[in-house]
Amino acid sequence: MGTYQRILLKLSGEALGGESANGFDKAAIQMAAGEIRDVRAAGIELAVVVGAGNFVRGTESSSLGIERATADYMGMTATLLNALALQSAVEAIGYATRVLTAIQADQVAERYIRRRAMRHMEKGRVVILAGGTGNPFCTTDTAAALRAAELDCEAILKATKVDGVYTADPVGNPNAFRYDRISYSQAMRENLRVMDSTAFTMCREQGIPIIVYSMKTPGNTIKAATGQAIGTFVGGE
Repeated sequence: MGTYQRILLKLSGEALGGESANGFDKAAIQMAAGEIRDVRAAGIELAVVVGAGNFVRGTESSSLGIERATADYMGMTATLLNALALQSAVEAIGYATRVLTAIQADQVAERYIRRRAMRHMEKGRVVILAGGTGNPFCTTDTAAALRAAELDCEAILKATKVDGVYTADPVGNPNAFRYDRISYSQAMRENLRVMDSTAFTMCREQGIPIIVYSMKTPGNTIKAATGQAIGTFVGGE
């Protein structure tokens, strides 16, 4: 498979929240920054889409009496908090970044423009993408798929709390089997939770492979980015 030249890292909000998956966790943010450093040190161009699950989830806010569209906008705003925290951590270890956002926040981030994002990556900067797609009813998984397609990324690296795609939840089912490699068609047929259906369909149509792996082990991201066998590779018909 070899080393990718340009990738998109999908980083969940929970990953920045550490074990509690809530708020910020210093060690978790520094670890994520270290994973990004390793990728850039290898000369790989990198865009990062951040989620907001450590602060708010649109799909779970109905219990608070918040309508879905409003909750989704709250989530988009929360991704900006994560993007700025990650930016500070990455720049603290010597790598240039730019935060681009799909929702307006001119005082702290640039507005997302495709050609601007591509130019930043060409100059070696880590592009951190906040605000999802800028639209409610779209997850950050969908944002990751959309941005990967727009920015000509060769693969999506999805860092999760588990080490790949399983036939069932490995936490609740000790007999669950982990796939080393699976096609788009099989993943859809078996209704495996690789990404949400909109994002997954977009990746399939654009031929963008998805590598699902655990963020808990340092060094996993550079292994995935350089084509080493890790986690689950999703691609091919």
